[in-house]
Amino acid sequence: MSSISLDAAETPIELLAASLTKWFDLSVHYAVAFSGGVDSAVVASAAALSGADAIMVTAQSASVSAVELADVQRLVADRMLPHLFLETKEVDLPAYRENDLRRCYHCKSELYSQIRNRFPQSVVVSGTNADDLSDYRPGLTAAAEHFVRSPLAELGLGKKEVRRLATYWQLHVADKPASPCLASRIAYGVTVTAERLTMIEQAEAVIRNLGLRELRVRLHADDIARIEVASEQISLLAQDSIRAPLVSALRELGFRRITLDLEGFRSGSMNEVYGIEGVISKQ
Repeated sequence: MSSISLDAAETPIELLAASLTKWFDLSVHYAVAFSGGVDSAVVASAAALSGADAIMVTAQSASVSAVELADVQRLVADRMLPHLFLETKEVDLPAYRENDLRRCYHCKSELYSQIRNRFPQSVVVSGTNADDLSDYRPGLTAAAEHFVRSPLAELGLGKKEVRRLATYWQLHVADKPASPCLASRIAYGVTVTAERLTMIEQAEAVIRNLGLRELRVRLHADDIARIEVASEQISLLAQDSIRAPLVSALRELGFRRITLDLEGFRSGSMNEVYGIEGVISKQ
C-alpha cells in the first residue's frame, strides 16, 4: 500500500489511475466504506480494478436517502462489485441525536465499528480525499480511532482529481453533486429523529421532481425549512404556480414554515451559519 503523494494536478490521468490501483496490496483483504458518492465510488472501482480481495460496505439507516442507496445499487451492478449492506444504528445513539458539532464523529464511529466487527482482519478503507483534510470533519477522528486508511488522501488526490478519475472510468456518478447524509441538513442543536430525516428526504424528492439537481432542504428549530437551490433556479421556485403547491407539499410533510435562501445553494452552509470555520483546529 503506497502512501507516496502525487503532484496530482500535473499527473496524466492514466498515471493517477495506475497509482491508485497500485495502492492496494493483493495480499490484504479490504472493506471499503462505500456511500455511493463519487469519492467512495472511485476508491471502490480502484479496489476492484486492482484485483485485490475487497468488499464494498454501505451503511443502511434513516440517515441515508433512497437516492444514495439507488446509486450504490447501480454502481454495484455496473461494476460487478462484491457488496454488503450493513444496518447502522446511529439514530439510536443519544450523542448522535443530540446533534452537536461532533455528530459526524458518532455516525462514522458507528459505521467503522460495525465494519470492524464484521471484518476484524480487514483493512478498512474510506473515500476521504486530500481536500477533505482541510475541512471541519469530525468523522476523520473516528477514522483515525478505527485505523481507517484513505488512499485518495494518502496519494494527495483532491476533489478535482477524483472527478477526473470518475470520468476516466466512466462512472455514472462522475458529475454527481456532493450529497452528505440527511442529518447534515439539520441545524446543530436540533434533535435528529427518524421522522425529521424522513421529512427532509421527502421534501428534497418533491423539489428534485421539478428537475433540479443541486439542492438542500435545511431544517432549523421549530421545523422551519430553508430551501437552497442554484442561484439561477431561485426565480423558478418563486413563481406562484410552483411556490404555492411546494409550500403546501412541505407543510403536509410536517414543516411549519418554508423559506427560500436567496444566497442559493452552497455546500456546508450549516457550518457557515454556526461559524465552524473557527473550530477546525479543535476537530
